[in-house]
Amino acid sequence: MYAAKKLAPYLTIEQYGLDEYICKVKVTSEQKAAARHGLAKARQALVSTHYDIVVLDEINVAINYGFLVDEEVLELMNSKPPQLELVMTGRKAPQSIVDRADLVTEMREVKHPFSQGIRARIGIEF
Repeated sequence: MYAAKKLAPYLTIEQYGLDEYICKVKVTSEQKAAARHGLAKARQALVSTHYDIVVLDEINVAINYGFLVDEEVLELMNSKPPQLELVMTGRKAPQSIVDRADLVTEMREVKHPFSQGIRARIGIEF
């Protein structure tokens, strides 16, 4: 887990997960535990009334890789207060998440530095 950064009083950024390369074929119990911890923290943020928007970056990838199951995330979506915006990102969103969402946008890569041999950059890709 990364340390939380507070850009108080207007923005809180928290990152959950392990500081390692993720391989869909080799999902570990530690990766699943870290994802579940992040989901629990997201649940707390939703009900806290401290936030107008909560962004769950790459949560769809966490589902696709098996760190979380879509039923858990659907439960979270259903517990969202009406005045809060919940944004969930990541490729390959399960159809159940797409069906439940109010807005779905699909982005298509046109050009990416990785395709040109540039490795992931701190603060951009990770």
